[in-house]
Amino acid sequence: MRMRLIFLCDIAYDIHGPIKPAVLLAKFFKKDHEITIVSPRISSAVKGILRELDLDFVDLNVKLLLRGPFSLFENFLAEQLLGRNFKRFANCNLNFREAVLVNFSNQIMAPSHIFYAQGPVTCLLEDAIRELPLTLRFIGTVIRPLLKHAERSSLKRALRDAYVIANSKYCAKMYEDWGIKVDSIIYPPLDCEQFKPTTSRPSSDYALAYVGKETKYSLLRRVADLGVRIKAFGSKAPYVPKQLLRHPNIEFLGRVSDEELIDLYSNALFTLFTFTHEPFGYVPVESMACRTPVLTYNRQGPRESVVNGVTGWLVNSDEELVDLAVKTWREGYPSWMRSRCRERALEFDAKVIAGKWLEVLKGLEDG
Repeated sequence: MRMRLIFLCDIAYDIHGPIKPAVLLAKFFKKDHEITIVSPRISSAVKGILRELDLDFVDLNVKLLLRGPFSLFENFLAEQLLGRNFKRFANCNLNFREAVLVNFSNQIMAPSHIFYAQGPVTCLLEDAIRELPLTLRFIGTVIRPLLKHAERSSLKRALRDAYVIANSKYCAKMYEDWGIKVDSIIYPPLDCEQFKPTTSRPSSDYALAYVGKETKYSLLRRVADLGVRIKAFGSKAPYVPKQLLRHPNIEFLGRVSDEELIDLYSNALFTLFTFTHEPFGYVPVESMACRTPVLTYNRQGPRESVVNGVTGWLVNSDEELVDLAVKTWREGYPSWMRSRCRERALEFDAKVIAGKWLEVLKGLEDG
């Protein structure tokens, strides 16, 4: 039976992060179901992509004072304290009462049939705050308890009758610790037809690193200080320390296209993922899809995707990460690891993940 699905998403500046699962699933479902993507704000670039994919969308056109990562936090704050986005959604010209609402967002707290739990924002803030400058660290420490209470309360109201899917076991535990029942776990999808190796002979003359709001900058500097050449990408960091930008062993690329990113993954010796907080983590899976092993921590979401000693390395401390990064840079690793990376990534392919979602949707329909 053809269903009408409305996907509620975060602010869409690009097709990455929490928005990516919604877009990939919409691409897969659009043949058999009617899909509409709703977001507080959609950039012109993303609107162009959605039109190319022949996906309907609604831009709530929320006005923001701040830019970049700070605007995401501004919008989250306005929703938790004022319910701004929910009010706009409820009043928009969209007959959502006859649709199945699937909420991928922490920025539109609407009662939904399905909620895709991708991690409480205040938990990210708690882990990431120590990497912020002193002034921002102080502000974050002061307001976090208030925000945590507001987020927990709004989630419980919105999810009272929802079927809750977590994007990892670690993420499920975060919500369950807040007293929110998680019904199932489905990992985020990746388009493995898009993310695949661009070469059979990678240059392997650099380690690739992601720089974002959840990055341990100090670790990247320590690794680079010991001679490892690093190429770093990312545009969602509230700030990047000048020591990194000026470091002779670090080439900061900023925002890159998907095509450039895939080539960067494919040619890297390994991908270095020094996160402070990561419920799942697309970076490790994207890297493995391009046949490149990942060096990261043995905790949170990445420990569920990276297979230690097979598709990368999971370490238990910063010191172990630095030592292993330098050792791998100098000595390399067995060539068979690259093929095992690709095999592992295919387990997260959009076709596989979409099948799991179809089972959930069918269960709701039958119920």
